[in-house]
Amino acid sequence: MSALALRQVGRAIRAGVSTWELDLLAEEVIRSEGGKPAFKGYGGFPGSICASVNDQIVHGIPSRAVRLQEGDILSVDTGAIVDGWVGDNAWTFPVGEVSAEKRHLMEVTEACMWAGIAAACPGNRLGDIGHAVQSMAEANGLGVVREYVGHGVGRAMHEPPNVPNYGRRGTGMELCAGMVLAIEPMINLGTHKTRAMPDGWLVCTRDGKPSAHFEKTIAITEDGPVLLTVEPDHERPL
Repeated sequence: MSALALRQVGRAIRAGVSTWELDLLAEEVIRSEGGKPAFKGYGGFPGSICASVNDQIVHGIPSRAVRLQEGDILSVDTGAIVDGWVGDNAWTFPVGEVSAEKRHLMEVTEACMWAGIAAACPGNRLGDIGHAVQSMAEANGLGVVREYVGHGVGRAMHEPPNVPNYGRRGTGMELCAGMVLAIEPMINLGTHKTRAMPDGWLVCTRDGKPSAHFEKTIAITEDGPVLLTVEPDHERPL
């Protein structure tokens, strides 16, 4: 259901649309399917989505005042609670035609997510996920956000363990069948450094360059990772 909301929001993205309108759409989709927006009210957050534009990394609050412009990129993060279980996912969308560097940033960040997911196998360790993401990002000259990471998901939005997007192979907690993780690279076009904004939620890049964010919730099985937040429009095999 969180994937359905994300997909519908993605289809509605165009120049002139406000992030507040996209938030209303996400909530409508989730509630119409019998779910509850996981983000709304979580720690006091007012929206059903996080809507982060260009140099905004995560936790952008939807607003009537923020209207998308041609050439922007928009990272949308949303979650849904169904029968007491949480699904969490994110995607970065172009608004019309975007620059070659923004397109490259999005393509590499998505590839980082898939690399991290592919490393989420029994017997591997958390550091293997982080290494897969970090090595791909840095090989392309991009910065990996350190302060904000993936996490376990279950009855609560954030559960142990934290899942960093950086690390060394063979280090950290061993991955076991039955774990459910949100793997979510946040990758910057420039420095990995961030700055928190005065509203207490929004986080931006320190150097003002764009950032991208891709996320899926996955289950680790004996046969490898299985996608739990499935977006058919964007699907690809592991």
